[in-house]
Amino acid sequence: MGNPDVRAISIHDDAAAYLAELLGYARVPDQLVHTRVLPERTARFSVWPETLPTAFIDAVGSTGVQAPFEHQIAAAQAAFEGQHVVLATGTASGKSLAYQMPVATTLADGASTALYLAPTKALGADQLASWQYLSRQGVSWLRPSAYDGDTDPQSRRWARDHANVLVTNPDMLHVGILPNHGAWATFFRNLKYIIVDEAHTYRGVFGSHVAVVLTRLRRICASFGNHDPVFFGASATSSTPAQSFSQLIGAPAIGIDEDTSGHGEVVVGFWESEFSGATGEHDAPLRRSLVVTGADMLSDLAVRSVRSVAFIRSRRGAEAMAQMVKRNLSEIDPALPGRAAAYRAGLLPEERRDVEEQLNSGKLLAVSTTPALELGIDIAGLDGVVVAGWPGTRASFFQQLGRAGRSGQRSVALYVAGDDPMDTYLVHHPQAVFDLAVEDHVIDAHNPHILSAHLCAAAAEIPLKPEDLSAFGDSDHIRHIVEELTATGYLRRRPAGWYWTHEQHAAGMVSLRDSGSGPMQIIDGETGAVLGSIGGEQAHGQTHPGAVYVHQGRTWVVEDLDEDNATVVVVRAEPEYFTQARDVTDVDILAEDARIFSAEDRLAWVHGPVKVTNQVVSYQRKEISSGRVIDEQPLDLSARELFTQAVWFTAPSEDFVAAGLTTDRLPGALHAAEHAMIGMMPLVASNDRWDIGGVSLVLHPDTEAPTVFVYDGHPGGVGFATRGFLQASTWITATMEAIENCSCPDGCPSCVQSPKCGNRNSPLDKAGAVIVLRYVESALTRAASVPPETAL
Repeated sequence: MGNPDVRAISIHDDAAAYLAELLGYARVPDQLVHTRVLPERTARFSVWPETLPTAFIDAVGSTGVQAPFEHQIAAAQAAFEGQHVVLATGTASGKSLAYQMPVATTLADGASTALYLAPTKALGADQLASWQYLSRQGVSWLRPSAYDGDTDPQSRRWARDHANVLVTNPDMLHVGILPNHGAWATFFRNLKYIIVDEAHTYRGVFGSHVAVVLTRLRRICASFGNHDPVFFGASATSSTPAQSFSQLIGAPAIGIDEDTSGHGEVVVGFWESEFSGATGEHDAPLRRSLVVTGADMLSDLAVRSVRSVAFIRSRRGAEAMAQMVKRNLSEIDPALPGRAAAYRAGLLPEERRDVEEQLNSGKLLAVSTTPALELGIDIAGLDGVVVAGWPGTRASFFQQLGRAGRSGQRSVALYVAGDDPMDTYLVHHPQAVFDLAVEDHVIDAHNPHILSAHLCAAAAEIPLKPEDLSAFGDSDHIRHIVEELTATGYLRRRPAGWYWTHEQHAAGMVSLRDSGSGPMQIIDGETGAVLGSIGGEQAHGQTHPGAVYVHQGRTWVVEDLDEDNATVVVVRAEPEYFTQARDVTDVDILAEDARIFSAEDRLAWVHGPVKVTNQVVSYQRKEISSGRVIDEQPLDLSARELFTQAVWFTAPSEDFVAAGLTTDRLPGALHAAEHAMIGMMPLVASNDRWDIGGVSLVLHPDTEAPTVFVYDGHPGGVGFATRGFLQASTWITATMEAIENCSCPDGCPSCVQSPKCGNRNSPLDKAGAVIVLRYVESALTRAASVPPETAL
């Protein structure tokens, strides 16, 4: 676990020594490249509102809370006054109590209702328990109930008839509640508060869908004469919480972001894993994997009874890390492996709840998890956090760090940079995390591909009238979409408005978490048991024939991908490798709607709609421990067409040559720049790397010149490419610095290699990419004074 090759480096000595000791090092290791101490914060308290029922104060007091924080009262007061409000403070800052105060006070009238929305079932279950506790402790007028995919029919009937605090998620609201609004007439007529918990998670495709669902919700309430329910958002810390929340709910909101809660000191370490000695494609050096490094750290902390959670982005990573931790701990004490587990989305409900209970009780010392546990699930007393790979946004990073030190004790948080340009940049530029982060929670609720499905769902709920269209956006834009839906037979125009006339369940035609086809069930081929699910859009890349699928420490290999029946059949196996799909892509430019042009350099920086043709053509098998490629297998999967938005730059080849390249180096330089730009876009667009794609060509048929594209990987686009276009200078400069910061000689996964490159990462020219990006940066700087012809 601990690496004996160590050296002293010039970082915060006390913090570095503390981290080294916890991880079993004799001295500070090379890999610890930055430390920072987040100081202890002293709480500032306020007084309970005079209107708050005594029974509620007593119930909260039984949990040990004797006085509210100042930010809780500020947010509650805004909601009391009828203002939409978002409370954006850190983990364990008491956001739940802030919205419970106005809800408990208002619902005491015996008629009012409240709707609580959580992005995950696990968070919803945790919050339901909190509401139920208040009810049992004397706040007897609260009648909370869950209504989600795990709720049995009898409980669903009780919720419809009696609940005044309904705990659900946007998915169930979309597909199960709004389409059946007639059965919820009393609830919607009296709905006073809509709680949107973990509002920062609603971004990209998911956030865009949810924004339209909330518009449908307001429309349903208005149909029952309820025009003023109050939205209360709870969010992680964010640069512009009010702006982001207003965009989500479609109405002006105020933001409260000063955290007045107390918090223990957190010692933060930034870690860049050493090169493992293994090599990847074209003999590129590979660093120790996130899974292995995270498992070692989690094991070291567990051995020292530091109860910890490690966050990693993928389900496969969480499962593999848990397996390694158990293996490490078994070598020390046979009783310890049972105190480690994995937690992720896709587990069965009973599996999720078992892990939550054991972690909360202290039975578990080490849990590897996807961001599912990042959210506000009430897990107390954690002493350590490992963040394995950048989680995507600064908000998520601090949300994960906030899991440690929640009881006021000193705690430790370790960020491990992965083999990725974004991680390479951030581990060497910690100020971009702590001081200078650029973030934008991108939502595009006007995407016609998203709007079309929801307009059908809205028409099925209540026929659309001309005066309804403006609620969904620009009236002319919406009318155009509605007329297209009418022309294609999805809607029927009658004098009173547009009607849904199909037998299909309109809302059931779209999943909020997928941009296209719905979820596919993963089935054990031997027993027929349902192991989990995966979105249809991810199926080609993650559950193709031969892919390795991991579930609760056990591995399967995909035997059959049946898209017609939305099933993936898997068989048990224990391979010592994981799989990674590869694809090939073509891009056709359909139009330009924004352009910045540098006449002096002849460089065009452009945004517009494109058609992307993509096909998953093969997959690689890679060693779990080293990431070394074992072999590559071809796949026979159909190509998919995607109409989306892109940002691209193009210039004559002779200009790139004049900048310092030779003609033979140009393909590799453009290709490497494209890979690195994809890796760095999350800095400016808060996207997942897998939400976007790219293509580079020395001679593109539409531009007739060297061109590099980066495009949204979702129909119609959801704003990532737009954000990249608008943040050109920040994006290009950071990409160039990420490549320069990487210590590899010729390019590796930390800078210019891509795990999904259909050309097997060839050709790539690391030094050439820097020349290309420096040329683009200079040209954009000179073009900055030229007003762009833009419709953005």
